[in-house]
Amino acid sequence: MKLDELMAHSGVSSYRCTGNTDVEIQGITYDSRKIRPGYLFVCIRGEHHDGHAYISEAAAKGAVAVVIDKETEIRDALGVVKVSDSREALGDIAGAFYHNPSASMFCTGVTGTKGKTTTTYLIKSVLDKAGMSCGIIGTLGCVSRNLTIPAKHTTPESSDIQEFLAEMRASGEKAVVMEVSSHAIALQRIRGIDFDVGVFTNIGHDHLDFHGSFSNYLAAKASFFENLAAQSGGHRNSVKTRISIINADDPNSDFILSKTRTDVLTYGISNGSAQITAKELSLYGRATSFLACTPQGSFPVSLHLKGIFNVYNALAAIACGLARGLSPDTISSGFQSLKGVPGRFESVDEGQPFAVVVDYAHTPDSLENILREARHLGPGNLTVVFGCGGDRDRSKRSVMGKIAAALADRVIITSDNPRTEDVCDICKEIEEGILHEGRPRLGYEIIMDRACAIGRAIFSAEEGDVLVIAGKGHETYQIFHDATIHFDDREVATSLLRERMQNA
Repeated sequence: MKLDELMAHSGVSSYRCTGNTDVEIQGITYDSRKIRPGYLFVCIRGEHHDGHAYISEAAAKGAVAVVIDKETEIRDALGVVKVSDSREALGDIAGAFYHNPSASMFCTGVTGTKGKTTTTYLIKSVLDKAGMSCGIIGTLGCVSRNLTIPAKHTTPESSDIQEFLAEMRASGEKAVVMEVSSHAIALQRIRGIDFDVGVFTNIGHDHLDFHGSFSNYLAAKASFFENLAAQSGGHRNSVKTRISIINADDPNSDFILSKTRTDVLTYGISNGSAQITAKELSLYGRATSFLACTPQGSFPVSLHLKGIFNVYNALAAIACGLARGLSPDTISSGFQSLKGVPGRFESVDEGQPFAVVVDYAHTPDSLENILREARHLGPGNLTVVFGCGGDRDRSKRSVMGKIAAALADRVIITSDNPRTEDVCDICKEIEEGILHEGRPRLGYEIIMDRACAIGRAIFSAEEGDVLVIAGKGHETYQIFHDATIHFDDREVATSLLRERMQNA
């Protein structure tokens, strides 16, 4: 559509157009490298780059118009739209350009420190079973029936989301479930999405490097629910009935609930006031099972996923299914369809006489949960191999060291994604927590090469032991200051286990 028509339909509250606005817009991007002839270039300011500096490059590649939010000298013959906030405008404009695909889809957003990925996959399985072909957007990528795109961020930029939603709609998807990160909330990446349901899983220690304090982190999560009632994806007359699904067992749930402006469904296990809860739990057999107690009655649930934390994830998915009006049989059948989630308490089994689990746990709470659950996998010693990411929240490193020392029999500290930081420095900060807590029963080691660390754990494991490889989960890369290399904990563990078994 024409630029002036696009802006009129965008819902951007205040803007000023100058230059050549009688141009046809063929696409939208915030990344100058992706400019094609006829594109609108939206200049957003990021952590390392300012899009306003790339206007000439965009024009040279064929951009016909730009959106700016600061005074900028523009010498090229472009249509110029001046707005107060380019990030906000990006979501609104992209929603209008792609004809607001979320308005005609059942959209669920899941936010929280832990459990987002697994909860989205449980919800997808339930909706798929109900005949509502469901796409997914999150840590493991953007996945639809016809397309899979690897993830750069847990929640992509708003225009990328709108483009992918439009592709989902065109391929026949009736629903989408997405992970909503705190960064995405703060940086307006979910702007213009017409959510039906918002889910709060929990909140713990994470991303304080970005938010500055836990209170700011909590406020960002809460703002998703505070604004949920106002989200309309550009459709001012949206008739969606929005519902907030809240984990009542989380200590900060009262604060989240105080900010919520929609109808609410609560879930939990220990909170007696929760509307959806689990009883008769069986956690350590071949399957995880419980009796789901809901306002619509009670029904049995069986999961292929292990751990009490996955009971919570399932309760959130049950609440979402009930909010959509699905039957208990459909919800239960949907759970049975999900055999596992990549990198989430994922077993690596090559016939060895001990358990090996790979998990994405990279926060104090998630590491504690995983280690407590792993204790039930075997009668022997528990070893954990983990590190912490560079250029990220440093305050959690010693905390994770304390947790590892307290809950594991042996700890091997190693690299994660060090990025621009020195691996040795990161390991030393984790070590401080171990020394504060007291050495684990079988001691600890620092092995900075991650493959060597995993090898050390595998070749020293004995029958009945349990090995947890934590921090990277599904990731297939390792990021250093000068390169990103292929690295997959599951592949490395599999190769080393085969080598050990062949030499046994």
